[in-house]
Amino acid sequence: MAKRRLRTGPTAALPAKPDPDELLRIIRLADPSAHKDGDDIVATDVRVCAPVEADPELTGGELEKVWAVRVTAEGPLPLDYFDRFLAEGLAFRLKGLSVCRGEVSDPADEAESGPAVILPVRPTAEELAPLLEEHEDDFTFVSGDIKAVLVPQKGQPPAVQELLPFATELTAIELRGDEPAKLGALALELSEALNGLVVDRWRFRVDAAEDLVPPA
Repeated sequence: MAKRRLRTGPTAALPAKPDPDELLRIIRLADPSAHKDGDDIVATDVRVCAPVEADPELTGGELEKVWAVRVTAEGPLPLDYFDRFLAEGLAFRLKGLSVCRGEVSDPADEAESGPAVILPVRPTAEELAPLLEEHEDDFTFVSGDIKAVLVPQKGQPPAVQELLPFATELTAIELRGDEPAKLGALALELSEALNGLVVDRWRFRVDAAEDLVPPA
């Protein structure tokens, strides 16, 4: 296929053409109900277009070769930035860059937020005590140099749909720290103890601490 520029929008710009089955596997971490539709993949409110070879100008020359995976809305704009998060999460896992509204970014360089443990009910301080210590107020806890903040979960990320039949108030324990693998290990411990699910900052499901570390 001839190289061509894509319309601006949430796009994962990748250094190599992704395997279709691997692409579907990764997208299902964000939406377990994602499925193929011809060469595309359809997930919640969005269509993930089949990879096309694009002009390196798409990334400002940051990548010598570019395979672009564009995420488009299927109807109204997706809720909770699902299209942008999907593009960024794909770029992170496939060693690429994210292009959104003409701006190029490397998700692996962005550490402004860490993983979250999504729970079907708000935990008590007593339930958190084995792994977290109260700090400052009723919403902030610590574990060594890791900070944990208890907040109501805004929206319903597709990755945690299996929690919804039992949920009374989805709650997120958002973790902050400098070591992704350490954050992931604590998140998985909290998830196991409190019957929750771990998601990364793009709301992709995390099943191993290594999922939070940028690919080599």
